[in-house]
Amino acid sequence: MVKSVSHWLALIGLAFFISSCAKVDPKIVEVRGNTMGTYYQVKYVLSAQQQGDNRFSIKALQSDIDRRLELVNDQMSTYRPDSELSRFNRAEKSLEVSAATRQVIEASLTLFEQSNGAFDVTVGPLVNLWGFGPNKKANKIPSAELIAETQKIVGSRYLSVNGNTISKEIPELYVDLSAIAKGYGVDVIAAYLQEIGINNYLVDIGGELSLKGQKPQNNPWIVAIERPLEGQSVQRVINVGDNAIATSGDYRNYFESDGIRYSHTIDPNTGKPINHKLVSVTVINKSSMRADGLATAITVLGPEPGLAFAKKYHLAVYLLVKEGDNISEYYTSEFIPFFIEEKK
Repeated sequence: MVKSVSHWLALIGLAFFISSCAKVDPKIVEVRGNTMGTYYQVKYVLSAQQQGDNRFSIKALQSDIDRRLELVNDQMSTYRPDSELSRFNRAEKSLEVSAATRQVIEASLTLFEQSNGAFDVTVGPLVNLWGFGPNKKANKIPSAELIAETQKIVGSRYLSVNGNTISKEIPELYVDLSAIAKGYGVDVIAAYLQEIGINNYLVDIGGELSLKGQKPQNNPWIVAIERPLEGQSVQRVINVGDNAIATSGDYRNYFESDGIRYSHTIDPNTGKPINHKLVSVTVINKSSMRADGLATAITVLGPEPGLAFAKKYHLAVYLLVKEGDNISEYYTSEFIPFFIEEKK
């Protein structure tokens, strides 16, 4: 009898040991692709139960993600002639659009008002004039007369929304949502992941990120802010938490003429490239779309007006400013909780 009991207990112990060894740990799965003229990557954590469910496979998520991003392109791409935005740009006055396009246009108009015109989705003709548009021309400084003439067809004050109908006061008005649409796309994919029960993820479209939860073993998602100098070293490392983050900078795309550097970022109010020492702007916000647009707006505003703007709206903003041979950092109090180490 004692032998039988001992044998039974041994079997129980062996079963427990086998069960423990067979435990499946959470793992990170990654989906990659291309959209909006850039890359995307989605990293998500699957629990043990989710790993055995085909709904969470790379193939299934890739298909769902691609379909959603294709829809955003069909709505807002200026490279697709039949997109809603392209049809609006060809229209004389107005066009009824999807709720998604309306939402992004409304967000753009809000930023236009808040930034006193620094963020303007109609700036495209000026960008093209300076040779930074899709059809890049030889680097040439346009005349003051040509700049003034082009400014006449630029201005979100000529753009309005009524229900799902967007309208323009002048037929030449051209809307380009590239400064905010990637962020919107990130929000779309983040919302989709939460809908299907994935609560630990990193979504990245061309450097616009949304993060939630943690990696396995309770490790946080960590983001590095690049130091805008030769070598691309790291300036700061931050823990974004359950937020989105966007960084904008003018230190890569520019041309030089007669020893003067001309940035690809155009100030709609002057019609000319920005001319200040702000080289990088990082914004953390719940919405990737808003973070994307805010980073552009503050880049146009410059260091002092940009920091004042960020403080006015209680934004988590981090600026890198070139001062002589050095890079100085400025940030709002709202950004401080995201630092995880002191700058070396």
